[in-house]
Amino acid sequence: MKQKDISKTTGQKRTRRRALSPEAREQQMISLAIDLAEQQLMEGTASSQVITHYLKLGSSKERKDLEKAEAEIALMKARIASLEREERIEELFKSALDSFKVYSGQTVTAEDEGVEFYE
Repeated sequence: MKQKDISKTTGQKRTRRRALSPEAREQQMISLAIDLAEQQLMEGTASSQVITHYLKLGSSKERKDLEKAEAEIALMKARIASLEREERIEELFKSALDSFKVYSGQTVTAEDEGVEFYE
């Protein structure tokens, strides 16, 4: 399905292909809403809600809140990566201990590894 849009530079109608995925469709709708808000602001017909929304976006408090949220996301990603590294290190230690047991002639039991090794 195609939609018609008025190009800002030429004033001519152009067609847009409808996005195929829901995420792309959402981005397309957001883009259209922003274009409409921009047009309303330029023409002086924007509602008070639209004006207030864009004023809030430009405020220093909003920027700080956004920076804080981004920092929290980065911290959570770092914590997840740290936990994954710890799990991997534990696996490597367990594997090394099992190997030492086999090299020293000890039997690695099913509870140690899940497989039994004999001399």
